[in-house]
Amino acid sequence: MSTKEFRRILLDGNAVDVVVDGDDLVAGDGRRVAIVDATHLPPVTPSKIICVHLNYRSRVEELMTKLPPAPTYFHKPVSALNGHDSAVVRPEGCKWLNYEGEIAIVIGKTARNISPEEAGDYIRGYSVGNDYGLHDFRDTDSGSMLRVKGADTLCPVGPGVVEGWDFRGKRIQTRVNGEVKQDGNTDEMQWDMHYLVADIARTITLHPGDILMSGTPAISRTVYPGDVVEVEVEGLGTLRNHIVEGPTPIRTDVGAQPTESEEVLSTAQGGDWEFRGIRAPKPPAH
Repeated sequence: MSTKEFRRILLDGNAVDVVVDGDDLVAGDGRRVAIVDATHLPPVTPSKIICVHLNYRSRVEELMTKLPPAPTYFHKPVSALNGHDSAVVRPEGCKWLNYEGEIAIVIGKTARNISPEEAGDYIRGYSVGNDYGLHDFRDTDSGSMLRVKGADTLCPVGPGVVEGWDFRGKRIQTRVNGEVKQDGNTDEMQWDMHYLVADIARTITLHPGDILMSGTPAISRTVYPGDVVEVEVEGLGTLRNHIVEGPTPIRTDVGAQPTESEEVLSTAQGGDWEFRGIRAPKPPAH
């Protein structure tokens, strides 16, 4: 089956849906813009963003844990949505912002109470996503993951939506400043795209444009202001973002404050800090 890629860009001050044609993007009225010159927007406008906790075998092995008998999920608010080539903002006063390269499932028509065998008919296509986590808040929101995963800009998706793409046997790679950090394959997934959609749609109606993030392979690590993070998925392209620090600090007069517990450091840096008794490494100079 041939694939077709659709993107959404800012064109002459308007949000416009375009089709990829070689190195150009073509609007419905015939206007063309070079991909390298385009200002990308998130390719869809979801009513909800649902993410699976663990799915890739390499990530499960890295965390020295076991998968539950069925997938578990958390919710990213739609205000976290971000686009290709945009800034991901780490709030001032926070340190432990981690990437998680993923594949985003994009719903194409209303889905409710469908089987895994039927689910493919309800998927419009797929995109590249990065499920950033602000682990400074892991001690207070580890269950809901709301502040860990839900801060503004922490859900870049793009650059487009690819229709007709087969998710089986595809490579997924995350690079930081050009250096490969994550390198996995969709065959590692315990639960495939169709299963995830059918599972959620048992009790939650999925609407066109809704996004399901399908999990990340091993080696999620901390990134810092100035870093450039790229997630490339075979057949879907490359999502690129850069990290900046927010202009105002986290308020101290309300709410739980950022922490650096053993769980925070272990999750952010990948070390078994509690048992090894070593300090987290200092952020690199930029």
